[in-house]
Amino acid sequence: MQTEFFDYEPNDMTVRVSELLIATSDDSDQFIDAAVQEMLSLLRAKMQMDIVFVSEFSEGELVLKYLDSPVDAPVQRGQKFPLEETWCQRVVKGRLPPFIANCNEYFATAELLKKVPFPIGTFYSVPIVLANGSVYGTLCCLSYEPLDTPDAKDLNRLKYTAQMTANRIDKKTLSPGDPNLTRH
Repeated sequence: MQTEFFDYEPNDMTVRVSELLIATSDDSDQFIDAAVQEMLSLLRAKMQMDIVFVSEFSEGELVLKYLDSPVDAPVQRGQKFPLEETWCQRVVKGRLPPFIANCNEYFATAELLKKVPFPIGTFYSVPIVLANGSVYGTLCCLSYEPLDTPDAKDLNRLKYTAQMTANRIDKKTLSPGDPNLTRH
C-alpha cells in the first residue's frame, strides 16, 4: 500500500508558483522579475492561453509590467493603454466579470471586441491588491479563440497568484517600518 507523503501534487501549478515567489523573497529585483516571468509562463501553459500579463495602473494608464506571449503577439511588455478603456479596469470596477468563457457570446463584450486590435475568445482578470488596500493592477489571461474546455478553477489559481504577486510587490516597495505593511 502506497502512502501519499504530500497532500498536494508537487508539480501542481499553485505549488510551483508559491515556490517561485517564496524562493525570491529576499533576492534582488532581477530575480523577482525572473520569477514573475516564469510564473506567467507556467500560467500560460497550464491554462492554454495566448497572452498572460501583470499590469500596473499608473497615472490613468494600464502598463504591461510583465508579459508572456508568442513572439508575434500584438502587445509588448511596457506598452501602455488608457486605463478607462481597458477590460482590466472594467473588472476592477465590477463592470465585467473576472472570467468570460466565450467573449463572442457575452453581451457586455460585444462592443468592446470591436475596439481591440486582436480577437479575445476566453478572458480572465483578477485585481492585484496591495496590503494597504490599493489596487496595483491586474493579472490577466486571454486566448484568441474561445477555449473548448475553460476551467473556472483557473480563476481561483489566478486569485491566489495575484495575492502572491501582491505580497512580492509589497515587500519590494514598502519599508519594514511602514504602518501600511501588514504581516499574516
